[in-house]
Amino acid sequence: MVSTSLAALDDVFGCLDQSNPQILVEPSRAERVLALGRVLGRISGARVRELGEEDRLMLLRLTEQVSQIAQKLDSLGQPARPADGAVRLESPRPQFAGAADGVESLRAARPSLPDPRLVRRIIRQRQLRARFFDGDFFADPAWDILLDLTAARAEDARVSVTSLCIASGVPPTTALRWIAQMVEAGLLERIEDEADRRRSFIALTEKAADAMARYFAELGSAAARLA
Repeated sequence: MVSTSLAALDDVFGCLDQSNPQILVEPSRAERVLALGRVLGRISGARVRELGEEDRLMLLRLTEQVSQIAQKLDSLGQPARPADGAVRLESPRPQFAGAADGVESLRAARPSLPDPRLVRRIIRQRQLRARFFDGDFFADPAWDILLDLTAARAEDARVSVTSLCIASGVPPTTALRWIAQMVEAGLLERIEDEADRRRSFIALTEKAADAMARYFAELGSAAARLA
């Protein structure tokens, strides 16, 4: 379990690629206690992976509810912080996940990625809501992460973990949990910086890029009106 600042996050993330750490970014007391509880639970042998799917989802939801309650209690008398949302992530659906003949068939068959200017406009529209409504009502970090990485891929740009945490619209510690879940679900992958092995970037997997390309192709011109 590692506690760090947002400024040092990229360096810390780049150094911890093999140890499956829990990274906390400027955590509150409640976040520290909850993270410690998760680590102790893992050490004790009560592994979530060994549970059935229904039990695993129930435990994840319960954990998120406890996290929300603890954060609310911890934030009394302090500026409110967005609470974590329930986590349930899956790999892209079979029709978007590609055939068994591998990545090359995905590249050959899928539509082009959307114009990054369109994706950036959708992101700005989504961010605009926070000026008028409480952000808790619209928190959807997984989708914001996918949108940001789709635009970056179309722009042939690399995205650092710090940048992606900011784009997610939730606190960095929460964003890191979402990123870890999305990596596990096969939506995101970690890419090492060839020029500096101490740094890493986050990118869409080929399957996720295929799903996003087909999603925008299905929407067609209606995508320009999305918020």
